Amino acid sequence: MKKVLVVDDSKSQQRLVNGLLQTIGVEVNLVDNGESALEWLNNHEQPDLILMDIVMPDMSGLDVCRYIRKEMNYKTVPIIFLTTKDEDFDKFWALRQGGTAYMTKPYSPTELIDTVKNYL
Repeated sequence: MKKVLVVDDSKSQQRLVNGLLQTIGVEVNLVDNGESALEWLNNHEQPDLILMDIVMPDMSGLDVCRYIRKEMNYKTVPIIFLTTKDEDFDKFWALRQGGTAYMTKPYSPTELIDTVKNYL
């Protein structure tokens, strides 16, 4: 079973993504912030994909992405940013930090499922 880590400080967003991903039969792991994501990654088997918010209280999703790409050597794990930041510069910068794909909220359930399937 494929394993997805969801990093988002919004409980409603976590519930939504969890429900959508369970319909395609993946194991979903939820964390609330960047520090929790790093702790989870240090204590579990590498996930097959990471869905990451950018705006979070302790460290941004961009900082988390940069850290896991460089310090944890997660070079091949797809990181899909899922964020309200919708400027072209935001997308450009997120992909420069090591993101694989970029989706803005709100998104259609079909778009999220198709994107996740594409990278799994």
